[in-house]
Amino acid sequence: MRCIAIDDEPFALELIADDIRKIPFLELMGQFNNPLDAYDLIRRGQVDLIFLDIQMPTLTGLQFLRTLTNPPMVILTTAYEEYALDGYTFDVVDYLLKPIPFERFLKAVSKAYDLFLLRQGRTQPDRFPDPQPVAEPVEQAPAEAATLPEQTFFFVFSEYQEIRIFFDDVLYVEGLKDYVKIYTTQQPRPILSRLTLKAIEAKLPATLFCRVHKSFIVALPKITAFQRTRLFIGNQEIPMGSSYVDEFERQYGVQ
Repeated sequence: MRCIAIDDEPFALELIADDIRKIPFLELMGQFNNPLDAYDLIRRGQVDLIFLDIQMPTLTGLQFLRTLTNPPMVILTTAYEEYALDGYTFDVVDYLLKPIPFERFLKAVSKAYDLFLLRQGRTQPDRFPDPQPVAEPVEQAPAEAATLPEQTFFFVFSEYQEIRIFFDDVLYVEGLKDYVKIYTTQQPRPILSRLTLKAIEAKLPATLFCRVHKSFIVALPKITAFQRTRLFIGNQEIPMGSSYVDEFERQYGVQ
């Protein structure tokens, strides 16, 4: 998989290049201090993956991405965590915070390689020459699904993959415009997905979850204390909007 590294800091650029050379399926096509120097190579379609720094003096990494009509896969590398949401806007493969542990670097490039192989497979002609046999079992799926036990999980798309989340693991969900942060018992950091709060609410059973604020949905069994203006899930305080109180109390069995 052909890749390049772009970073205005020579030391950081050399570290990325050194890590790239350790990965057998990566081929380093070039390393650049200025993103404009890489433009022609990218335009000619000779790059499958870019390791791109964000904070650069002439042109930031995100500004550079906006100039590309059909960009290759991108892994952002930066020392600033606050740019994570911007990375999801550009559908980047991953977002690496400096200093980058090699184990984390390997995880990111493996994800990119899986996506690269998937795209290669989809471009192969005549893989399914007769579509008719495929359509028949799909039509039977609803009848089979009716016999399945009650679903205990849902899926969200995050970091270029579908992630399964069990309802029992969810603590609460926070909405941020077109994104949601899903906080669970299974990991310290939230799962970030490009969904509206309304869309994630539709995935959650009303018997277990309740919207308590324009920006928050909570798991009812995880609530440890509440008042009319706020509630707690462990030590985490969550505001309660006045227009949501009555419905919350009805669902929670207070009334």
